[in-house]
Amino acid sequence: MTSPDVLDVASDLRLTLGGLIRRLRTIRSPDDPSVPETSVLARLDREGPTTAADLARSEQVTPQSMGATITGLLGRELIARQPDPDDGRRVLVHLTPAGCAALTDRRNTRTRALADALGTTLTDDELDTVAAALPLLARAVDALQVPPTPDPRR
Repeated sequence: MTSPDVLDVASDLRLTLGGLIRRLRTIRSPDDPSVPETSVLARLDREGPTTAADLARSEQVTPQSMGATITGLLGRELIARQPDPDDGRRVLVHLTPAGCAALTDRRNTRTRALADALGTTLTDDELDTVAAALPLLARAVDALQVPPTPDPRR
């Protein structure tokens, strides 16, 4: 048996994962945060409190767009504002317990949907094959070189 062409495997994997991600993004509960709101919640979860200006730069959106997103999250009490302890002129936004719960619920909804699809579509042997492939894919992800993000201020 000949080995598959690595470019064909890479292309098929990219297309399959792209389709998976697109489908997972469509799975939402009615009260889920929007995509931009979820992105902000996830960034605050990963990186901690920050300013609205820093969020806008990180998310590569205008300050006005970020302001609208923050206003929506504040109104639902998913984030809160606090003075910057290092610079009293700045205001930081941070996740609230409700914001953490909303982010966790959104992630869990998608994970349950994927688990249901895997459980109803794959045999036990096929599921074992997918599970065995995950560490290999993680190694490939770790080896993938990501170009630096351009600074939007330039």
